[in-house]
Amino acid sequence: MPSEVDNAPDDNGGEPFVEVDPSGRYGRYADLLGAGSVKKVYRAFDQEEGIEVAWYQVKLRNFCGNPAMVERIYSEVQLLRDLKDKNIITLYSFWNDEVRETLNFITEVCTSGNLREYRKKHKHVSIKALKKWSRQILKGLEYLHTHEPCIIHRDLNCSNLFVNGNIGQVKIGDLGLAACVGKNHIARSVLGTPEFMAPELYEEDYTELVDIYSFGMCLLEMVTLEIPYSECDTVPKIYKKVTSGIRPLSLNKVKNDEVKAFIEKCLGQPRDRPSATELLNDAFFLGLEDDDEN
Repeated sequence: MPSEVDNAPDDNGGEPFVEVDPSGRYGRYADLLGAGSVKKVYRAFDQEEGIEVAWYQVKLRNFCGNPAMVERIYSEVQLLRDLKDKNIITLYSFWNDEVRETLNFITEVCTSGNLREYRKKHKHVSIKALKKWSRQILKGLEYLHTHEPCIIHRDLNCSNLFVNGNIGQVKIGDLGLAACVGKNHIARSVLGTPEFMAPELYEEDYTELVDIYSFGMCLLEMVTLEIPYSECDTVPKIYKKVTSGIRPLSLNKVKNDEVKAFIEKCLGQPRDRPSATELLNDAFFLGLEDDDEN
């Protein structure tokens, strides 16, 4: 256990922690890194390792009438605890604060935020860079899909992909909707972000290949800087197009034939859709140096 430190501001104007975890190791600052409908993410510090981390906090009293949501939040933490891959966000610690009625968990922090924000900030990116990002996302999916039991993310989109821009590293995060499935690899709940959901997801009978479809939509967004189906102003309109097999208009904006064909491959019918492993071996990535060698 780390030794205690003074959490008040020092004479040089050091930042105070607004909260410290039960072990005294992690300190939370007041500033938000992000906020969703379920949890808030704060900047925090690991005093033992001397590194910045992300502190996720869920106010459980907000969901006292929704036990399914509470169960989903806990299952995300339990799931993250068992995952160890360089392309998946790492969980360091978690605890339930009964006094404040909060569930807290500490993860690694990606310095450049999510891929959607990062791509908007950097509008001029080569096809080579997009391929490097894509390969890392697929390696993360390969890890999830070949995990025992198989894990389906079910909500893969560019806001759930996180970037360390200084080294060009991309990691999959936010496994709040992930599902562990048995040997038949079949799941049945309708969950996710409509623009990125595979048609079979709406039919409540699908496998991990729904993540490949979502990955294809992520790549489409990376290329065009446009969220797929932005021409639709309601969820039912998106649903109608997706289930009818009508592609988003932004696909017409992809001028590179190789990239367009690769996206189409990811958006194919489930029986024709390649696995993450098959896509990693695709000619699309030929000639790209290995991330491990950089």
